[in-house]
Amino acid sequence: MKYNLIDHNLFIRNRNNFMAKMKPSSLAVFNSNDIYPISADSTMPFQQHRDIFYLSGVDQEESILVLFPDCPKEKHREVLFLKETNEHIAVWEGEKLTKEAALKTSGIKTVYWLQDMEKIMFELMTQCDTVYINTNEHYRANVETETREDRFTKWLKDKYPAHAVAKSNPILQRLRSVKDAIELDLMQKACDITEKGFRRVLNFVKPDVWEYNIEAEFMHEFLNNRSKGFAYTPIIASGNNANVLHYIENNQQCRAGDLILMDVGAEYANYSSDMSRTIPVSGRFTNRQKDVYNAVNRVKDEATKLLVPGTLWEEYHVEVGKLMTSELLGLGLLDKADVQNENPNWPAYKKYFMHGTSHHIGLDTHDYGLLHEPMQANMVFTVEPGIYIPDEGFGIRLEDDVVIQDSGEPFNLMRNIPIEVEEIEEIMNS
Repeated sequence: MKYNLIDHNLFIRNRNNFMAKMKPSSLAVFNSNDIYPISADSTMPFQQHRDIFYLSGVDQEESILVLFPDCPKEKHREVLFLKETNEHIAVWEGEKLTKEAALKTSGIKTVYWLQDMEKIMFELMTQCDTVYINTNEHYRANVETETREDRFTKWLKDKYPAHAVAKSNPILQRLRSVKDAIELDLMQKACDITEKGFRRVLNFVKPDVWEYNIEAEFMHEFLNNRSKGFAYTPIIASGNNANVLHYIENNQQCRAGDLILMDVGAEYANYSSDMSRTIPVSGRFTNRQKDVYNAVNRVKDEATKLLVPGTLWEEYHVEVGKLMTSELLGLGLLDKADVQNENPNWPAYKKYFMHGTSHHIGLDTHDYGLLHEPMQANMVFTVEPGIYIPDEGFGIRLEDDVVIQDSGEPFNLMRNIPIEVEEIEEIMNS
């Protein structure tokens, strides 16, 4: 891993919080992700399953975490199974976690090699009544691939059919949505790396550069600052490409007078940042571009103030819609008749702002969080309004990542990333 070792007290607290929610005489199991094949002997870069990482800090393949808080043997209340490392693996793949390194990483004292898993699991399963399985129930999930977790669950339920089954996901949805202080520091680091990338790009962009040139500048800065790279597939959308919400081709030339919408974020230690900025290719906004830009920025600022403990996600978006409607009227994009005759299920403002304003962010870019429950302090949300005008050849989105506070406005993790028109133009023309 490129990142610095994380304080294992984070993972100890996370496990304790999870185990406090478990039923009596129950056991929970979490698996690493697979290394996914491309073809021949090629594979995708490994990405750890966020749940086992959240609970252990272990960031390698073929790992299993077992939590059994009521186990008669104290040493089996937290168990890690790891792929056994050896000299051959160290030469060909690099050193894997030793038992000592696993303790330093996770705070877990009992570590077995994976070859002993079935034998140890038999002993543990005879001592518990309920087993927690880990399923993906995120509201955006659409998974066709059978994961390592899925295969393990099938094996476990087939081998131990008499056990009651419970779900880990509802517990994790609540726990992971509220960030620990160490997590917030890691997310701040990810945002700071994103800032460095953006400032580099502001000094790089000029007419006739290509979108992929800009993507490369971000990647250069991210890798130089201990990031694996982008937290998600980056959007570098110049001109009318910005009106395609998930434009990821990044293969067009940036023309003088156009705007570039950039939706990018660095990851750090598996934690995501998520930034959107829109800048002028030529270093100066036109008056019309500036008016629309400032309207989006005002909506972002006012929407941010609404993110306080107790806010409900659905009601929040209704209020943001009202803010956007007012701005669109001021820009002449809507008139009063459009608003009076609007479909309540698809308000008039949706013609120019058709996506949501905020989502949870953390270990996943669209992180865990139960949207029907009130917001809490130390949840982290994006704030990302936009106005998209295909007829005028540009779209503008602005996005920050903010931490809900016990009282007052959220704390902006991207407070140091340039966003005001004047600051952007000054840097681009310095």
